Amino acid sequence: MSNSAGAAVLTTTDLSEAIRAVRTLLDIADIGQGEVDFEAVIRSPDVLAQVRHVLPDLEWWALAGKEHGSSEVGDDPADCLPIRVFDWGRPLDRAEHFIAALGPDPAAVRWDLDAWPAVPEAGLEAISQKYAYLTLTVNSRDLYQDEPSQDHTIYVHVRDRNSDQIARVHWLADQVGGRFTGRVELAPL
Repeated sequence: MSNSAGAAVLTTTDLSEAIRAVRTLLDIADIGQGEVDFEAVIRSPDVLAQVRHVLPDLEWWALAGKEHGSSEVGDDPADCLPIRVFDWGRPLDRAEHFIAALGPDPAAVRWDLDAWPAVPEAGLEAISQKYAYLTLTVNSRDLYQDEPSQDHTIYVHVRDRNSDQIARVHWLADQVGGRFTGRVELAPL
């Protein structure tokens, strides 16, 4: 398994600002075959109902552990809250509906892109799909919902090799009025 370095480029308490920034980055990226993945920790029955409306076939397990309930054995997730949910390979248009359903619960939405295109005027070569991702953490300071917060962070993922893509991170941050502060998290791919 390889790792992707997720570089935080924008943190804001304004979710609509974060979504606008994601849209800007998606307009830059090649997304022809793109997909979106979801992870969340759901604590309330209302949020669960809203999320299941958007993604009815959620894979989930009790936050306390699978032995306390999971989708694998057909348990009712409402009886097992809080739960951790996962959903992969969905169409890009599901992302904003999922985000709207979350309320205060923490989540990560990851867009699997086809590529970060070349930007010749900035000296940037194209980055293949293998290393082109974008993640928005909602109500969380990290990629794994371990640090709930009142803000939202956009991470751009690039190769984790000799910091050869740091110029791209700075360039992408500039496109959304953000700034790379040096905060990087490794995400398994």
